Amino acid sequence: MGNMEQSKSRVVGIDISVKRTSYAIVDVRGNIITKDFFATNEYPNVNDFVAELCRRVIELTEANGGYESIRSIGISSPSANYLTGCIENAANLPWKGVVPLAAMLRDRMGIAVAVANDAHVTALGEYTYGSAHGMRNFIIMSLGHGIGSCFFSEGAAHLGCDGFAGEIGHTCVVHNGRECGCGRRGCMEAYCAEKGIVATARELMAASDQPSLMRQLDDLGPKSIAECCEQGDEMAIEVYRRTGEMLGLSVANYASVLDPEAIIFTGGISNAGHWLFDPAYESFEKHVFHNIQGKVRFLRSTIDDRERDMLGASALAWGIKEYSLFK
Repeated sequence: MGNMEQSKSRVVGIDISVKRTSYAIVDVRGNIITKDFFATNEYPNVNDFVAELCRRVIELTEANGGYESIRSIGISSPSANYLTGCIENAANLPWKGVVPLAAMLRDRMGIAVAVANDAHVTALGEYTYGSAHGMRNFIIMSLGHGIGSCFFSEGAAHLGCDGFAGEIGHTCVVHNGRECGCGRRGCMEAYCAEKGIVATARELMAASDQPSLMRQLDDLGPKSIAECCEQGDEMAIEVYRRTGEMLGLSVANYASVLDPEAIIFTGGISNAGHWLFDPAYESFEKHVFHNIQGKVRFLRSTIDDRERDMLGASALAWGIKEYSLFK
């Protein structure tokens, strides 16, 4: 049995977000053996960031079964492109331009590395371990600082020709509407993501002198507005009604093209619960193609956001061809 190769039974899943980078060792069954994190924004230079990430991954794996048990690494990041292995022109990360992250890590670590954008990885996490398990056609929508989306078609993520499919956040919902962070006007993100919800609240407060708990808030945001809804604040409820109406319209257009089994919502804004999703579903049913009315389910993710993205990144790692400098 001397020449029998030992199969590698673990991968590393990494989730890079604007504030923190989380990383975990994950086994074949999707159990997180151990995990840790550090602050992303403390490394404005990408070479320093990669050096720190590699140092920490090696330290964690050496303390937990050894680096030789690791088959590959999967990474989730905003604006990452699975087809190129690069982070491309990220609006919110400190590193500008095109960063060849997969190649940088592979050169240092000597094993296979896959990189994909956070919406793609979220979808993979839901498909492998979450609410989309067993579904072949579904849409994931992440509602937060921005709007991320990915859809699975016949059991695989549809990435498009250049890897950018699913950018529903930058489809136009209001002709010549609000300015969006991308530089264009009327994007769905300018109404349904964090800044958009705050803008709707400010517009409503400016348009009348109706009393509202929102007027007393130091920190006006999706969470505090939802808390005002819970206290019966009519203006706050109207903020989420308008947001939901716009979300439902956008998603109805998306679903009419794709005919999914379900739309799974993740991200901080989805915590607004029924204040957002009741008007969203009503608007969706009103606008969606009549043959699929009543057939598309709205679901909320049940996995913790950070864990799901580390698990999704680990699923990404299992899906790439094994490679090693050490053979």
